[in-house]
Amino acid sequence: MIPSFSRLSLLWKILLSTSLAVTLLFALTGWIVLRNAVETTTSTMQDEVSASFQAYQSLWEARAELLGSVSLTLSQMSDVRSAFGTRDPATIRDTANELWKKLAIKNAVFLVTDAPGKVIASVGGMPVAEQDVRTAAARFPEQVSGFLVRGGRLYQTVFTPVYLEDVPQNVLVAGYGVDSLVAKQLKADTGGSEFLFVSKGQPVASSLAPEAARQVAARLAAHPNLERVSDGGIEYAARPTQLLDIEGKAIGNLWILRSFETASERLAALRRNIILLWLLAIAASLGLTYVLARRIVEPLKELDRAAAEVSRQNYAHRVKVVSQDELGRLARTFNAMCASIQQARQELIRQERISTIGRLSSSIVHDLRNPLAAVYGGAEMLVDADLAPLQVKRLAANIYRASRRIQELLQDLLNVSRGSARGAEVCNLRDVAAAGCESLMASAEAQRVVVQIGIPDEIELPLERNRMERVFSNLVGNALEMMPDGGRIQISAAAQNGFVVADVRDTGPGIAPEIRDSLFEPFVSAGKKNGLGLGLALARQTVLDHGGDLWAEFEPGRGACFRLRLPAK
Repeated sequence: MIPSFSRLSLLWKILLSTSLAVTLLFALTGWIVLRNAVETTTSTMQDEVSASFQAYQSLWEARAELLGSVSLTLSQMSDVRSAFGTRDPATIRDTANELWKKLAIKNAVFLVTDAPGKVIASVGGMPVAEQDVRTAAARFPEQVSGFLVRGGRLYQTVFTPVYLEDVPQNVLVAGYGVDSLVAKQLKADTGGSEFLFVSKGQPVASSLAPEAARQVAARLAAHPNLERVSDGGIEYAARPTQLLDIEGKAIGNLWILRSFETASERLAALRRNIILLWLLAIAASLGLTYVLARRIVEPLKELDRAAAEVSRQNYAHRVKVVSQDELGRLARTFNAMCASIQQARQELIRQERISTIGRLSSSIVHDLRNPLAAVYGGAEMLVDADLAPLQVKRLAANIYRASRRIQELLQDLLNVSRGSARGAEVCNLRDVAAAGCESLMASAEAQRVVVQIGIPDEIELPLERNRMERVFSNLVGNALEMMPDGGRIQISAAAQNGFVVADVRDTGPGIAPEIRDSLFEPFVSAGKKNGLGLGLALARQTVLDHGGDLWAEFEPGRGACFRLRLPAK
């Protein structure tokens, strides 16, 4: 189980904090670098696609202009017009084939149709429907150009009318077939961009592999606004341009694609380099941090050991000062603090001894004065007066009670210094409580105080009987002193989780707020006429010696309640 951060040593805290800070710093730096690299790469790819598009437009317009100029030149040649004027299909076909072969335009196709669109001569086998000619005728006498898709193939075409006597006699149809070879030639001419001609969602020509072309075409058909598209393995930056037919309507799109493969490899290499640098930086920073932290932590460990010695009251311990920095100043301050504490403690002990002697003397004098006065006065009357037997007996009883009170006070003083415990014996707790209250029953009756003992007979505990009787006597005696005008004292007990918990509760005014925090300290009392203030301190010590505890519970308006917890075994 990993310990909580607060329980780690200072050295580990420094190492973990440093590693975390370096990790976050490099992670943020790496993220910024990679983000800028990706943005730069994407921008570069888009620029390359735009450049490829410009190059494509230039090449394609040049091809269209070549076809148009050649067709226009042919339509105006006297030989051609003479041949077309014969209206003989064989003559027109022979003339057209001979002229077109002389021109020898690579990959070009050529057709001659009559005005309604019927094919008279064909070089290259480009399929053109009569409807195509009639559609182009609507824009004559201008040349008409556009793309056609016939038989699953794409053609770039130019329709040129041949007029005889201001009447369109024939139509010259020149064009290029657009296939994979043309797409690959475009790729070579534009610096490596891929070309994909798509019509009705299907590729008709592409420089990509057939399967890759189908994958890209399907994705672009589903999401025509994509700027990045993948063929399942390679990602491309994409830019479209429409393919317009001879009516100016879109019959498909040309997608110019630029591969991210090289850029992705460079980004992956950059990412690997960043991770490698991060690992090296972590290792170097941790090593340097460890060396520096050790120099910081060792003096702190020495201070920690010194503080432990001080906590064991060894105020003579001193820390060795090895530097002039903050840690050195802290060590000197610590040594000065130890010297100050040692001196103050010695002075405090001296003053406490004097104070204790004074308090003890004052209490003894105060508490012994009344019983000694009773003994002195009684003895004086016995010596000086001739008393009746009944009076003598009464004086003797007073002297006896005063002497017993003196004996009790002296026993309290003796118990303060008592350090060893007598052997315990199994006792009935009810009997012990009753014995402790026996000597106080007369006073209770005189004060109209009812003492109720509600301890079950079956509760028996290993106790030092005399000392525990004294505990109950002290608690009940204190309660009696606080109830001079009558009340009730209730003693109860019950077994709880291997312990016996006994309550001594009264209906008096309760415990004075000013002594609640120091209730069980020696010489503490409030509202009492007799005693040294040792009763509760000795009672609690007795219970602690038995392995239990004694405490008070404060319940406003319900008197005082002292609770004893004693082990059942």
